[in-house]
Amino acid sequence: MPVRRLRRPATALVSAVAVVAILAGCAPTAATAGSRPHRSATATAHPTSSPTPATPTPSQPTSSPPPATPSLPPQPAPYLTPVPAGTVVAQGDVASPKGSIHFHYRMVSNGDNTYSAQYSGFTNTAPIPVSVTLLEVPPRVGDGVVFHGMGDHPLGGPTTSPAAPSSANIGAAPADLVALVTYSSVASADGVPVELGPGKVLAVDTVRWSVPTRETNVHPVDGGARPLAGGMVTATTPSGAPASYRVGHGDLPGYVAERFGITLQDLLWLNPSQAAFDAQGNLYEDAILNLDPEALPR
Repeated sequence: MPVRRLRRPATALVSAVAVVAILAGCAPTAATAGSRPHRSATATAHPTSSPTPATPTPSQPTSSPPPATPSLPPQPAPYLTPVPAGTVVAQGDVASPKGSIHFHYRMVSNGDNTYSAQYSGFTNTAPIPVSVTLLEVPPRVGDGVVFHGMGDHPLGGPTTSPAAPSSANIGAAPADLVALVTYSSVASADGVPVELGPGKVLAVDTVRWSVPTRETNVHPVDGGARPLAGGMVTATTPSGAPASYRVGHGDLPGYVAERFGITLQDLLWLNPSQAAFDAQGNLYEDAILNLDPEALPR
């Protein structure tokens, strides 16, 4: 088993006062940045007051506090509009290799950043019930389904005419679900051919998503490396905007946000999982921050 290297916190503790400042739309002011872990920029209710350096531990050298981040006027809360309800973002026709199963599918926005899979025209001449599921990694016909993915949904058994339309909610992250898998949902292998046994994959179809760009008021622009925000942009969007950022040594959250022309509130909104932060709100050195609103759940 590979040894997992613990990440060291590289920046700053966001204090309870910083939360007040975030709600007020103010950028944080800094405490100290000369040691590891580096204390974060902290906001005060009075932006013009002098920052108070944190008391270092015996193993940490003292250092002068970084200059305060300039105060900004109140900023609007970040937003990302969902894809309008009813928007079809993928569709296709399924036919099993042996021709016994046919149906049409559509992936449709629910208007709340979740999607539904809609099935119509289902016919089945095989002597078994069948179901569908969406997977990130496509199996092969004849494999056995061991994981039922997202939107697992029964289509039904043998038909003499097309079945009534049906649907299933498939959640909020459709772009990774590239395989629509039709499989046997028969309860027992008794009395059925091996290739139609429980969980046997009967058809695999590639889902090609076309999700429209959503509107947002958060538009990061890289202003260039600077003290306390000297990490690297690690990816860009098709338009050339910064999409992700690797936290550098000594980076402070407020200064990282300022580098990209956004607020600290925006930076936290772009990273809802908080994976780049420790339990105290410090940034981990070398952690990757998301800067692309379109990377948020669709």
